[in-house]
Amino acid sequence: MTGKKTLTARDIAIATLNQFDPKRNYASTILNKLLPRTDEKQRATDLVFGSIRNRSAIDLVITRFADCPVERIPHKLLNIIRIGTYELCYSPLTADYSIVNEAVESAKVVAGRKQSGFVNAVLRQITKHIQNRQISLSEADPKRTLPQTSLTGCEFDGCLLPDPEQSQVDYLSAAFSLPKWLITDWLNEFGPEKTRKICLASNRRPSIYLRPNTLKTSIQHLAEKFHRADIEVEIVAGESMLKIKSPRLVTDLPGFAQGLFSVQDITASQPLRLLNPQPNQTILDLCAAPGTKAAQLAELTADKTKIIATDIDNQRLEKLKENIARLGLRSISIVSYENLQTKSSEIGFFDAVLLDVPCSNTGVLAKRIEARYRIKPITIKQLTKTQGDLLQTAAKMVKTHGRICYSTCSLQAPENSSLVKQFLTKNHDFELESELLTLPSAEEFDRDGGYVAVISHKPH
Repeated sequence: MTGKKTLTARDIAIATLNQFDPKRNYASTILNKLLPRTDEKQRATDLVFGSIRNRSAIDLVITRFADCPVERIPHKLLNIIRIGTYELCYSPLTADYSIVNEAVESAKVVAGRKQSGFVNAVLRQITKHIQNRQISLSEADPKRTLPQTSLTGCEFDGCLLPDPEQSQVDYLSAAFSLPKWLITDWLNEFGPEKTRKICLASNRRPSIYLRPNTLKTSIQHLAEKFHRADIEVEIVAGESMLKIKSPRLVTDLPGFAQGLFSVQDITASQPLRLLNPQPNQTILDLCAAPGTKAAQLAELTADKTKIIATDIDNQRLEKLKENIARLGLRSISIVSYENLQTKSSEIGFFDAVLLDVPCSNTGVLAKRIEARYRIKPITIKQLTKTQGDLLQTAAKMVKTHGRICYSTCSLQAPENSSLVKQFLTKNHDFELESELLTLPSAEEFDRDGGYVAVISHKPH
């Protein structure tokens, strides 16, 4: 794959997965460097992200029908087979013969004709044992069917998955490539029906939602601009957001360079609406990079509030600078974390502190595709220590009658309601004004999960 020739989506996906290790690096970083070399950017992204999201289930299928554990398959061949298996099981609109043929051609390039015969044999065995590439889940035997969406699945001719009647944990973990401890937590917290919906949402192909920059345009004008460019969009009722229905790279959308919109999930837009910031306040965004919520703050307050944005990661602050410049926002001042104390002593206490803390990402597993392979119960314990420390820092910087907007993209109680309760037990000057936990959804207006609490400082 040298030179500058245009590559196929499959070429890009193979090259990405060959460099990817879920515990050491990020697929999107590798993928973004390769995407300029293909005209099939959307498909390449789907092949990479889909193969990683569903990796455990894909490996289960390969092991079953290759009659060989995945550990014994050479790495470069394994990724070709994984991508082919992903397409066979999760992309029913792509013809099975073309999936197998393309995978075999890729294997010839990577490993030669002899090894390509192995790829051909494995994928043909899988194809032979698929009874229905898209069946309604309501008609299917769950032990024989890998769920694709909330309505459909890929049905095999024999049992592949554990019996959900015997063990919900084993079934959901195998079907959705999620760790058993996490499924156990969710079942204890939310029950079986909600947990299944969380699993489906965690493996969905997430839609792209845009938040119009109301300082420059309106949702109606932005929708009209897209329609004129033959890009289908839908206004999300009551959310002031647009759903992009024609898949495109965000940077290629009309109005991006002019700063007419930001990309933001519906759930991620909720914390600031709950906070309801007002013009002429002084607000600190303590974990601001890459700046989506800082920009939303500026837009909600007509660019007339004083926003101090900081982040412990100076590299990510550069991204924040780029976003602010693109959106044309003037009320945001970026301060390095080392200089925050000096700056805050000049300003005094803040009317509000926005605290979008580092978290386990269990509400955004469809997008943070590596998280399911990285998080462990010990990780959450370590994160809650950081989150608690940040909340205490925010408490020292807010005025009497001021407010803290604490948010995560996690579903885990220790990072959310339990942590806030512990904070309130230790800090009697504060009280809970409101809190909201949103579970992720794979329904029509799909969304991520997340938690927000607005905590107010009471007078002595």
